[in-house]
Amino acid sequence: MPERLLDATTLGACELCPRACGVNRLEGAVGACGSTDRLRLARAALHFWEEPPISGEAGSGTIFFSGCPLKCVYCQNHEISTGNFGLEVPPERLVEIMLELEDQGALNINLVTATHYAHLLPAALAEARRRGLSLPVVYNTSGYERVQAVRELGDLVDIWLTDFKYADAALGARLSHVADYPVVAAAALAQMVAELERRGGPSERADGTWLRGIIVRHLVLPGHADDSCRVLDLIWNTVGDVPISVMNQYTPNAAMRAAGGELARAVTDEEYERVLDHADDLGFSQMFWQEGGAVDESFTPPFDTTGVLSRPRNN
Repeated sequence: MPERLLDATTLGACELCPRACGVNRLEGAVGACGSTDRLRLARAALHFWEEPPISGEAGSGTIFFSGCPLKCVYCQNHEISTGNFGLEVPPERLVEIMLELEDQGALNINLVTATHYAHLLPAALAEARRRGLSLPVVYNTSGYERVQAVRELGDLVDIWLTDFKYADAALGARLSHVADYPVVAAAALAQMVAELERRGGPSERADGTWLRGIIVRHLVLPGHADDSCRVLDLIWNTVGDVPISVMNQYTPNAAMRAAGGELARAVTDEEYERVLDHADDLGFSQMFWQEGGAVDESFTPPFDTTGVLSRPRNN
């Protein structure tokens, strides 16, 4: 294991994500994430559909990175996660985008699926801070992270917005092609909470939007309420009472509709209520949830490279 993981030189035998595929991304090889060493971005814009402390009224400044270490068969962002849609930009452009989003009034800089480009973040964020960036940084992740990467991001990330997808390893292998998801996600979550506590714990603005914090998200899948309940058990047993977000926005993509079966439909009210009730029974004191009928493709923004290309700043 390298002394520092978040360093561009480590891409010569890439181990940024838990897959540790070892390919030489520096010479153009494509990693398990679908990416070489060339930064690709799909969208950079204000987003209003995160949890209220993240989006508030002004919106979260989201930057969507192309590619993904996971290969979830039901992914709603499949155009960028497996299709790798996006534009190649130099790392310096990432700094400009952060500053532009702040100019637009964003409450934070929301890095969406940056795991496989995390080696760029220390330098990019340092330069953005030097040039005046004052917003908190949100690390929006699948939860499939290496503990060392989380530790090295600890002074850079203010808000951890992390998924916890599965408690059943076999389910993770079948739906996301990673058999070690539960153990990896639990270890990463524990480190995220430790980093937050080391920084002084949660903090918020006067209007209730967050400056520091953590939300653990779980998307309830149709036919898998049992595993959802076990996910909540695992979160509780790993880190105790943390803010959670239990989502029912599962929307079958074209591949799932064509395949048929349980993932071709939406989550039923009964399935969702069962998971919410279990969260209450466990004792979670802060829970975000979605009203019935939340299945809507509006939760998925258009991946049209908005905000990716350079444009002049106000100053």
